[in-house]
Amino acid sequence: MKDDLVISKVDEHNVQHLLHLIQELARFEHLPPPDLQARDRLERDVLRPDPPFSAFLAFLDSKPVGYITYYFTYSTFQGRPVLFLEDIFVLQAARRKGVGEALFRFCLEEAQLRGCARMEWAVLTWNERAIKFYERMGGKRLDWYLYRIERDDFGKLLAMKKN
Repeated sequence: MKDDLVISKVDEHNVQHLLHLIQELARFEHLPPPDLQARDRLERDVLRPDPPFSAFLAFLDSKPVGYITYYFTYSTFQGRPVLFLEDIFVLQAARRKGVGEALFRFCLEEAQLRGCARMEWAVLTWNERAIKFYERMGGKRLDWYLYRIERDDFGKLLAMKKN
């Protein structure tokens, strides 16, 4: 890791940097950013004594340039936790300077420390740079489909008659 690169846990002093970087990730992914209510929930949740996810910021030359968020799931086949990397993002100006690799390795170290069976993540199919990065870091693409049901659809689907 570069001497001028520091990875710090998100806390009440730097949480605004996390919220800004999440907005930048949304812009990069061509998605709507979190609205005010979502931002409030994110801030509240990450600062809880028992947060539902972990968040760390990368500072390069004392400037916030990237972040990671992750949480733990569980492998019933291996009887061990699984680190799920929810977000890894580095600002365009800080890419190719070792920040992404440092953040990724930070997660690998955490997975090893926690005795995880594996580390998993998802990547957008159009993000070729990220795919190449993950493969260079040892990631292997799986033959699984990712499914999603949005919150707004829960009630409608639950109200449907069973077949």
